Amino acid sequence: MKKSLISLLACLFIFPLFATGVMAAGKGQGKEVGTTVMSYNIHHAVGIDGQLSLQRIADVIRDSGAEIVGLQEVDRHYGERSDFKDQAKELAGLLGYHYAYGANLDLEPGEGQTNNRQYGTAIVSKYPILRSENTWLSSFGKEQRGVLHAVINLKGIHVDVYNTHLGLDVTSRTAQAQEIIDLASGSQGPALLMGDFNAEPESSEFRLLLDSGLFVNSFEGIDDAYTFPVINPSATIDYILTSPNVRHANQRVIQTEASDHLPIAAEVIFKR
Repeated sequence: MKKSLISLLACLFIFPLFATGVMAAGKGQGKEVGTTVMSYNIHHAVGIDGQLSLQRIADVIRDSGAEIVGLQEVDRHYGERSDFKDQAKELAGLLGYHYAYGANLDLEPGEGQTNNRQYGTAIVSKYPILRSENTWLSSFGKEQRGVLHAVINLKGIHVDVYNTHLGLDVTSRTAQAQEIIDLASGSQGPALLMGDFNAEPESSEFRLLLDSGLFVNSFEGIDDAYTFPVINPSATIDYILTSPNVRHANQRVIQTEASDHLPIAAEVIFKR
């Protein structure tokens, strides 16, 4: 009788803990995780007023609430135009974020300098960057282009983030788009592709990215997502693409004169 009573009391004590654990696990499996992402061609932090200001770029990012940002036209010790600064590192410091940098131009140091003059793209993130790699894309003897790939730990979800700045002619962009597709096809989890594509939404090279089935346009159906030029913008060339199973909300073009492009931002929601 005593043994049966002890067993009953043990069951009564353990079962609520077990049930709570199951409920918590079930809740965790179905939970959605959201964040705000941004794509921004920063024109090495020179605004249309001709003034250089990394602080102004950092303020635009902070005010938007963006937590994962793909930046294009980022200098690293490049020259006087950006005070020889490591812009990705300094922006990350101003924001308190992690960062990854991809040099597409990697030139010998300038006179009196010790660091290589670099120019490319960057990803800054509130969340840890687990690894990153920059891959050069076919550029046919013109300005070297690339795609920076970072894996970011977003509250336990590993997100593949790709950031690029495509070329100025259709032939280059088409080849570069296909190479990005080939690279992104190896992604294991949800993916983001953002950047300055130098291509309008109806272009064949942009459609190539969508027709791959890997990406959808988070601004699909938004007709006035113009990002260039800053004054009276009339062209859509900056994008945030996501995996098809990622939901989007609050897509917007941000009005600022801190660069020669307007940044775009969107909330993205991932299934855990």
